[in-house]
Amino acid sequence: MSSPFIRLSRYDARNFFVEEALVTDSLPHRATLADVAEALGVSKATVSKALNGRDGISPETRERVLATVAALDYRPTTSPSLSASRRAIAAVFDIPGSPYILGVLQGALAAATAGHLDLLTRLAPEGSSRRRRAVARNWIADQRAAGVVGIVGLTLSEPDGLIAAASEVGMPFVIVDPVDTHSRNLVSIGSSNWAGARNATEHLLTLGHRRIAWVGGPAASDAARERLYGYRAALDAAGIPVDPLLTRTGRFDTTSGSEHARELLALGQPPTAIMAGDDEIAVGVLATAHAMGIRVPDDLSVTGFDDTPQSAWTTPPLTTVHQHLEGMGEVAVQTILAMGDGGRPASRRIELATTLTIRSSTGPAPTARTRA
Repeated sequence: MSSPFIRLSRYDARNFFVEEALVTDSLPHRATLADVAEALGVSKATVSKALNGRDGISPETRERVLATVAALDYRPTTSPSLSASRRAIAAVFDIPGSPYILGVLQGALAAATAGHLDLLTRLAPEGSSRRRRAVARNWIADQRAAGVVGIVGLTLSEPDGLIAAASEVGMPFVIVDPVDTHSRNLVSIGSSNWAGARNATEHLLTLGHRRIAWVGGPAASDAARERLYGYRAALDAAGIPVDPLLTRTGRFDTTSGSEHARELLALGQPPTAIMAGDDEIAVGVLATAHAMGIRVPDDLSVTGFDDTPQSAWTTPPLTTVHQHLEGMGEVAVQTILAMGDGGRPASRRIELATTLTIRSSTGPAPTARTRA
């Protein structure tokens, strides 16, 4: 049986593919994944990779698939029996295996289980592709086909396309600690980052520290900025000017912490304390201090942020700002369920309180004599 699609392609002067359109006949036919693959002359696996933002295909092929999907108005088929019998919450994120992510997922799982829903974990489509309307719509359609009734996004960067596609079909979407998003319809869950960083800074000030360095996360991250502002506010209240040489931004990972710590500790007047924007950065700071023969906390005090399980097992155990990670996951799922029942969240931004967990990585500021 011949395909009801006619393939029309246009090439530029170098014979490079520019665009491809498909014209359908008058048959009452709903496009399937196989139809898209046949029209393009590729495998169904290739089409699936393009729609889900996975690696393994060229940018040119991905663009062809997306153009064809839009032309055919392809939508994944939904199994009525699956959707009717199984309901689920999808947790979508960019970085699997992060202690932070695992903490939030634990709370989301508890809340989903209490609500008699499954919790499905999803890697987000890659950043460049999920901004395309066709990719976002089809990704959301895939979730609906799996019985998903709401989505929790974890620290996503630029998820606006997914949020818009979810909104089109009435699917609640809640972000935990959003990164670099400008959606006015965003409902988000987070911690009191500003207050947490200020409390940690005040703790170091009471120990006599005056040269306190900051190593934070990406400048585009809302959470990273709020923590930096809390650090600055505490110094300002103590009458201590912020030293640009002691203020660093980078990534939320151990490598960034290690690199910045090495630079800070090599200064002519090194800091007596380093505040890390999260626990992973702090682990990198501790490792570098140890490698340089700098004793913690005798020569250098170190603080983190998150209070992930690893913070209690560092050497020495880490003083850190405790975020209720499980609580954020629970509140995110509960908010989704309330929105699904037609309710509106009391606020589009919900913040959970933070507390300071004091361990042995912080101590009194060393005197000039003890440092010598």
